This record gives sequence, structure tokens and C-alpha cells, in this order.
Amino acid sequence: MKIVRYACLFFAALLPALLAAPVPQGAKKVSSKGEFLVYIGTYTRQDSKGIYAYRFQPATGKLTSIGLAAQTENPSFLALDPNHRFLYAVNEISNYEGQSAGSVSSFSIDAKTGMLTALNKTTTRGTIPAHLVVDQTGKSLVLANYGTGSVAVYHLNADGSVGAMSAFVQHTGSSTGQRQRGPHAHAVVLSPDNRFVFVPDLGLDQVLSYRLDPAQGTLTPNDPPFTKVTQGSGPRHFVFHPNGQFAYALSEMGSLVTVFAYDRAGGTLKSLQTISSLPKDFSGTNNAAELEVHPNGRFLYASNRGHDSIAVFAIDPRANTLTLVEHVPTQGKTPRNFAIDPTGAYLLAANMDSDNIVLFRIDQKTGRLTPTGDDLKTPSPVCVIFLPAQ
Repeated sequence: MKIVRYACLFFAALLPALLAAPVPQGAKKVSSKGEFLVYIGTYTRQDSKGIYAYRFQPATGKLTSIGLAAQTENPSFLALDPNHRFLYAVNEISNYEGQSAGSVSSFSIDAKTGMLTALNKTTTRGTIPAHLVVDQTGKSLVLANYGTGSVAVYHLNADGSVGAMSAFVQHTGSSTGQRQRGPHAHAVVLSPDNRFVFVPDLGLDQVLSYRLDPAQGTLTPNDPPFTKVTQGSGPRHFVFHPNGQFAYALSEMGSLVTVFAYDRAGGTLKSLQTISSLPKDFSGTNNAAELEVHPNGRFLYASNRGHDSIAVFAIDPRANTLTLVEHVPTQGKTPRNFAIDPTGAYLLAANMDSDNIVLFRIDQKTGRLTPTGDDLKTPSPVCVIFLPAQ
């Protein structure tokens, strides 16, 4: 009993220092209040006007609407800076100020109210920007233009605004499908150590790899410069396992998940397994969309648009392969995006064509999803992100 008592006293004395310690790069911060802000990117058609916000309490699973946080056109994907002071959004449009290009917008965050203040907007030099990420130092923003198949890098100013474009890479080539007559860069994903950027290109059936210099804002093709996936499958999204030793690509057209072993030294990928995100008896049209690994590293989730479901996979810690657990209906149409809250307790599925976000409770032992009964009416939701509230 004395040992337990002394251990408790020691931890109590150490706790203030632990809470004050800086968060390592790439780690997820946890709110001191146990609450999070949830931002929803949308397509601004019909009733939508931009980015919407909610307040989320993971202890109870309660979501409270804040309302419209910022008005902006087609903010279809959102990203945060490492210190959660600024939010960035692609504006998925094909013409910006008379140019045949989309745009990227920056906002400052009021972490107490959840409201966003616009800072600036600039061209992406490509059409239909689809994805973006801020590097772990907060110095560079990397963006993918889906329509024209290019990748752009920008310096970020101290005030959070998007600065000058520092690098631009135009992909070239094609593949076998009707939608693959040219390149379509669909996502930009940082390696856990912030040294590489991986770009799944739907039009090329490749995951391209670049070395990133965040201070200079430059991209250099890696060696090898890309890894192939199943021909005609159309890779869309890419994610790393929390241990940094494995990665996963989701192919939109083929509804396939590819498992890779990741060599951290060289930033290279080796294919280990490819598995369908659909039930064996499904014969309709489907486009796979979002991919995410559970924070505990034991499960992987993928969304299906057409089958309108979340596929749940168990990750074998020894074989490093996937086994299907279940398919769960998203209770809406076209789940383009979903997100797992930082505590790993809940999953929010954004159903684009039924204007609703459905909350699921996650069984952290089995990975299975159970709807909580919460159905949030949100116009054309297409992106969900969390950050700690103050």
C-alpha cells in the first residue's frame, strides 16, 4: 500500500510538468477541457455557405452545433497547422479570378468560440484542388490539384496567411481507365518524420514520392519516384500506420486497399497485400473514398460511395495484413469522408448527398461500429477534422 501511495504522490507532483511539456511533432494534442472543435468542409451548393463547426464532448458523445464558422466557396478539404492556430481549405473550383485554376484559403481560429477569420486566398495554378497538408514545422503547405494532376508547395507566413508558391510539380502520363487519360493527383500525405510527401495519383495508378525541404519549400523526386498499384484501380488516399512501419493506399475506382511495408530510411514502399473494400456479393457501382487507421493501430476503416458503407478491417500485428471485420451502412448517401475523434471512441461519417453526418461509437477491442442515434443535418458535408477546444 505504501508503494502505491508513494507512486500516486510522485505522479501528482509530476503531472503539472507533463501537462506543460511541449507536444512532439506529429503528436495529437488533447484538450485540457476534454472537448474538441469539429470543422466540416462542404460543397457550397444549395443550402451550404462554407465551413461549419461543432463542439464535441467525447466523454458523452455529444455534438453541439456552433453554426457557420466561415463563408467560402467549396471548401472540400481542410487542414490545420501544427499548433492549431490556423486552418486551411482548398476551394474546389475550376476558375479563380479569371484564371483556369482553383484556390486555397487561410483562416485564423478562435479556439474558444470556434469561429474562423479569413486571412487570404491565392491560386493553386491547377484545377479542382482536392487535398492539402501543412508540414510539421508549420513552414510549408503542400497541395494536390486533382483536375490538372499537379502538386504545389507554399511558404506560410508568420500570421498564418499563405505566402508565395515555392515549388510546383506537374505530373504526366496516363493509365487504362476512362478517367485515367491524364494525371489526377488526389492527396498529399507527409511521412511521420516530415521528410517525404506521398501523392496517390488516380490517373497514373501510382503513389508518387517526393523529398520535402520544409524550410525551403522544395520537392525533389525520391528514388524510386513512385510505386505502382493495381492497374486501372485509381489510387485516391493514403495513410500511415501509427508505428510508421506500414502504410495503406485506397483506390477509388477499384475499391481496393493496398498494404505497404514502409522503409523509413529511404522513404520507399513495398506492396504486401491488396484487399477489396466491398462485400463479395456486391455488384453495383462504387467509388471508394476515405481511409483512416484507428489511433490504437489495430483497425483500418475505408468508406464506400455507392455501397454507402464503412468497411472495417482488423490489422494483424504479426503478418501486417488486413482481415475484414464488417461493413456498416453509413445511414446516408455518398460517404465521401469520415474522421475518428482523437480519443478513438467515435467515428463521424459525412454523407455528402444526403446532407447528414452520422455518429458511430467504436468498440476499441473489436473495431466494430455502432450508430449512436445522432444524425446531424449539415449541407453537403465532405470533410471532417478535429482540434482541441479551449
